Amino acid sequence: MRQNFSMDEVVQEAIAGDRLTTFIDALNWQLPEYLKEVERRALAEEVPIIRRSMQSLLIFLMGARRPKEMLEIGTAVGFSGMLLCHHAGEDAHLDTIEKVPQRIRAAKENFAKYGLDRQINLWEGDAAGVLEDMTVKGRKYDVIFMDAAKGQYLRFLPSILELLMPGGMLVTDNVLQGGDVLQSRYAITKRDRTIHKRMREYLHILTHSQGLNTVILPVGDGVTLTTV
Repeated sequence: MRQNFSMDEVVQEAIAGDRLTTFIDALNWQLPEYLKEVERRALAEEVPIIRRSMQSLLIFLMGARRPKEMLEIGTAVGFSGMLLCHHAGEDAHLDTIEKVPQRIRAAKENFAKYGLDRQINLWEGDAAGVLEDMTVKGRKYDVIFMDAAKGQYLRFLPSILELLMPGGMLVTDNVLQGGDVLQSRYAITKRDRTIHKRMREYLHILTHSQGLNTVILPVGDGVTLTTV
């Protein structure tokens, strides 16, 4: 039976969800002061960084898995990469990919300022080309974190799966597209339909391919955890 909800009920549900998220974040969220400062600057400059619920999930995963070799697609100003390294430990290494010159400069400044330039290697350029170079060089990673342009996830996936070592984990952020991924393509604005189609294909591959084990979590704007 179809249920009809009034606008007031929808609004109240959204408010309750926001309150619950705020409550959970207040319990879980913990960052060293230098990362709080990087986060404050990024938000002030309107640079998109991972949400606090996603921060908590990554902190948990790093503590549980203690990866030695990590890859990040989408550096921005370096906040998430620094968080990964801080919680994976001093003997962990991170390769991170970024193509926007302004963000590359900001990330390098942050890595140097906080002494993480020895632990983090920033690869400059389009991620598709960089990933292909990495596969040729035989790179392998315990954990790969993808937080890049959503319309490119499907394009990057073959290289990423080749770069994951057996038992490795792929963490993909922003897979629910603010709920749009649930909608019919005809309910999506025409300019967003290609991204919508690619994300649905991406999720189908992760959840239906032999050899991949994937869970989709409603954390932040949606995250998948995939092991090989």
